[in-house]
Amino acid sequence: MSYSVGFTLPMDTTALYHLIPGWVWVPALNADGDAREAADLADFTGLLNLDGWPTGMRVIVRRERPHPGAQLRFDDVDGYRLTAFATNTRTGTLQHLELRHRRRARCEDRIRIAKDTGLANLPLHGFNQNRIWCQIVALASELQAWTGMLALAGHEARRWEPKRLRYRLYSIPAALARRARRTILHLAQQSPWAALMIDAITRLQNLPAPAT
Repeated sequence: MSYSVGFTLPMDTTALYHLIPGWVWVPALNADGDAREAADLADFTGLLNLDGWPTGMRVIVRRERPHPGAQLRFDDVDGYRLTAFATNTRTGTLQHLELRHRRRARCEDRIRIAKDTGLANLPLHGFNQNRIWCQIVALASELQAWTGMLALAGHEARRWEPKRLRYRLYSIPAALARRARRTILHLAQQSPWAALMIDAITRLQNLPAPAT
């Protein structure tokens, strides 16, 4: 079984950091597979005392300049913020192992969002009833994910989580009207987010039909 978990660096990380030559650091990758500016990786396994840890474990460290406006920390080194993860995977480059680890965080985000959507509690009495409830939550999570990708692309709302979506978009007063074999959705224009909702619905209506 392979694992990739966050790892807390020791107190003497600053001294260890200065033992790493500059040529050892390799650029980290962004989600598209391109080199990420001002973010590098190095393998610290040989510098750490890993007695008592699983055999074959590696510790990979990422250094990155804090984002503009981010509060600096006491453990930042030479202006870099250091984070680490441990893995027992022996194959693959440092870049792809670190990219795999960061993509795992997206899964944890989706789990947290699912809990905010109803997965935190199982409200029904029977086991099979709660199985249906979990399927409904999964469907709602899928709809929220695809809505952000397809209808809210290019807007900060794509990253909004369920609570903010409920208060800003899902709670906009609306009414359905049917006329001349058409269904029309009327949105309350006084809402500050009505224009965003109209734009999102327009995007969804203009999507090409799936191939059959």
